[in-house]
Amino acid sequence: MSIKLGPAGVPLSCKGRTIVEGMDDIISLGLETMEVQTVRMVAPQHFEQYWQAGVLANKTDFEMNIHGPYYSELLGGKVERGRSLAKIEATLQAARTINARHITLHTGHYGDFGRGQAANEQVANVFSGIVDRIHEIWHDDEDEFPVFPWIKNGTPSKIGVETSGRQELWGSLEEVLEVVNHVEGTVPVLNIAHIHARGHGQMRTSEDYGELFDVVRESIGTKEFYCHFSGVEHRTGNAMHYTQIKKSDLNFEPLAEFIVEDGGWLDITLISDSPLLEHDAMYMMQNIEKSRHKQLERKAREDRRRALALQTGKSEEELRSKEAQIAQARKTTSQPAEPAKEAPAAEPAKEESAPAKAEKAPKAKAGKAKKATAKAEEKDEDDVFDFDEEDDDLF
Repeated sequence: MSIKLGPAGVPLSCKGRTIVEGMDDIISLGLETMEVQTVRMVAPQHFEQYWQAGVLANKTDFEMNIHGPYYSELLGGKVERGRSLAKIEATLQAARTINARHITLHTGHYGDFGRGQAANEQVANVFSGIVDRIHEIWHDDEDEFPVFPWIKNGTPSKIGVETSGRQELWGSLEEVLEVVNHVEGTVPVLNIAHIHARGHGQMRTSEDYGELFDVVRESIGTKEFYCHFSGVEHRTGNAMHYTQIKKSDLNFEPLAEFIVEDGGWLDITLISDSPLLEHDAMYMMQNIEKSRHKQLERKAREDRRRALALQTGKSEEELRSKEAQIAQARKTTSQPAEPAKEAPAAEPAKEESAPAKAEKAPKAKAGKAKKATAKAEEKDEDDVFDFDEEDDDLF
């Protein structure tokens, strides 16, 4: 099992805000990947950062990925599709420079096609052309002496087709799997928040994740998965916006449990899309570690029970039942006695103490009166220190 976690973009805590400095911060946090964001455009001045990031990634075996433009219209008319492909071209060039393992791309609205086979065929044709283009860029015959070793010896980036989170956008899980099945060089990008929202909150338990990964494995026969995870606010089967994981009904614990318990065959990259970026990436890593500890504790109990069964001659079921009884006994003895019945008896004590305070009150007032009289007598005897007693309030 291989698990890599990282944020979608430069970490929030990074002071320099460059890709290379972001990589340094990610590595120092114990994370192993990141997804460079070119969601709106690829600015030419960023290419210096890209090749520096590529060199660093190549030296450290750091996994680089890249996200293409959000606003694609690959099912639009000729003009809209051409505009989207021009943006994607810049992303492909940047992916080659940073040695990106995955390029995540959106398809956009259904347009005039609507749902159905015609839309899926059009998307498959477009992505087939994108795969051909990334191979041309990577293996440019005119580039006889490539500057970067991964361009000469590496393999082209995989084109990722991302699941969408809204009903009017192409990209249900079934549609993505059908296209990936027919276009070699593409992989599904499982955006768990989008799948959860589009399915009206369907990702609840570890079994739900087991079914999801089994469907993908059976459809395209892979053990490599590229996933996005975040909290999400959703309504009527549509994702509204990302949220931090703890403020969403999409919990990460079931996915962590599945990965640890049944995901030994997985090679998975998890990208945090959360507004908290690296903080929620760390939160995911901590949850996976917790699940591992729980698994080790359970195995240790099972081994101990098995050893005791051999020593005592009892069955493991009998020992398990005995452990449950002991745990229940500890639970009941550790619970405090109910104070509800004793509460009324405690109230009269408070009532009885009230007269006592009332008796003390006159005495206290009498004492204060005596002190005031004594001070008045001292005042008459010595007028040098003649001042009002209220002036002490100044201090």
